[in-house]
Amino acid sequence: MPDGSPLPAPAGAEQKLPYSLDAEQALLGAVLYDNEVFYKVNGFLKPEHFYDPLHGRIYAACEKLISSGRLASPVMLNTYLGEEDAFREAGGERYLVQLAQSVPTTVGAADYGRLIFDLHTSRGLINIGTQMIERAKSADIEDDPQAQVSEAEKELYTLAETGHYGGGFQNFETALTEAINIAQAAYQRGGGLSGVTTGLRDLDAKLGGLHNSDLLILAGRPSMGKTALVTNIAVNAAKAFVPEKAADGSYKAKEGARVGFFSLEMSADQLAGRILAEFSGVASDKIRRGDITEKDFEEIYDASSKLEQLPLYIDDTGGLTIAQVAARARRLKRMNGLDLLIIDYLQLLAGSKKAGENRVQELTEITTGLKALAKELAVPIIALSQLSRQVEQREDKRPQLSDLRESGSIEQDADVVMFVYREEYYLGRAEPREGTPEHLEWQQKMDEVHGQAEVIIGKQRHGPIGTVKLAFQPELTRFGDLANPERFPSRY
Repeated sequence: MPDGSPLPAPAGAEQKLPYSLDAEQALLGAVLYDNEVFYKVNGFLKPEHFYDPLHGRIYAACEKLISSGRLASPVMLNTYLGEEDAFREAGGERYLVQLAQSVPTTVGAADYGRLIFDLHTSRGLINIGTQMIERAKSADIEDDPQAQVSEAEKELYTLAETGHYGGGFQNFETALTEAINIAQAAYQRGGGLSGVTTGLRDLDAKLGGLHNSDLLILAGRPSMGKTALVTNIAVNAAKAFVPEKAADGSYKAKEGARVGFFSLEMSADQLAGRILAEFSGVASDKIRRGDITEKDFEEIYDASSKLEQLPLYIDDTGGLTIAQVAARARRLKRMNGLDLLIIDYLQLLAGSKKAGENRVQELTEITTGLKALAKELAVPIIALSQLSRQVEQREDKRPQLSDLRESGSIEQDADVVMFVYREEYYLGRAEPREGTPEHLEWQQKMDEVHGQAEVIIGKQRHGPIGTVKLAFQPELTRFGDLANPERFPSRY
């Protein structure tokens, strides 16, 4: 056009994807010129973010060499890439030398890396948007619009969180590096704990903490203390939270966790009341009734001032579907960060309309969805579950895997299945007539189990099963480590 502006694209013309070969060449040249530049961008920039596949291969080769302590130079890279047709067609070693020589300064290298990353994200958005439009146009009666929205949100979250659209295979070296990083994190914490702490020493020792991508089921009969235990774990993890700045400028958990809590049964203020009771030492029923002294009020106030800054987020909306839980969890992770997700409880979630007619199928959909969500968000998910009444009909009331209610999918999909059991509760309901020999025997048993609870680990995919004994204070709904004489300091 006369004014020099570009001609409008003809109708139906294919939209050009955004990329910058100049930025890719400038970054690669800077890395070849000075290998230290790599460390400014490797925290967020990956080979798949490059538009030109050859540039991605060159960056990957640089990554391998520099990470192993070797020099990434045109000569070294030519050894690795010399047999590739695309590399030879681009000029081979001569192309690499030109990249390194054409860089006047390495000062803006990090900006080039960020531009490459951002353009890749833009291409991902175009890809997702195109698929959304085509799927919505198809008007398939079997393709529910809500499912389309949920799927689009999931793909957008994946793009926003990781910087690459879709997924696919990764080589074993990448997986092995991640495994070594996990082991290193456990070593730096003093050994034995590679996941999020529960705040309970013996339970941490058995589980190794709560591991990313794991689905943990905590089950029990009513009044066993499931909600109390999971609330204790949530607050302990949030209290232990220590942020650490990542290479891309975001923050991750160095210790502890930012916790999301879906309370489908109790309201947020009821849950807060339990937490206040636990940390103030004032019984929860006294707090509810307002039957407190001035000293109690001071304890409550002190506890609240310490707790109010915790990274603990509660959603007490009832009747949520698994798709809604996933959407809200993704949003929480994007806005505030998320390192541990808790759902109280499983049977109060709803599945899709398709599975709604069959509760077993619906629960299977829910547990499968929770496991997929744990992997997607890379956080541990603890979901509470009710047990069937058949427990009450046995003489030994300790729960078993077969007691899980309504679906074998709970046991199948879970990485860890734990049961809360308090013998004191059952013994208290079977008190014999006072003054009889049976009552004396009963009293002796009550003294032995008073203030104790058991967490029975019935399944653990990556560790041992067994029983962990804990202390329990019912008036404060507080679980803690059980005193063990072997841990007492020596006396001289």
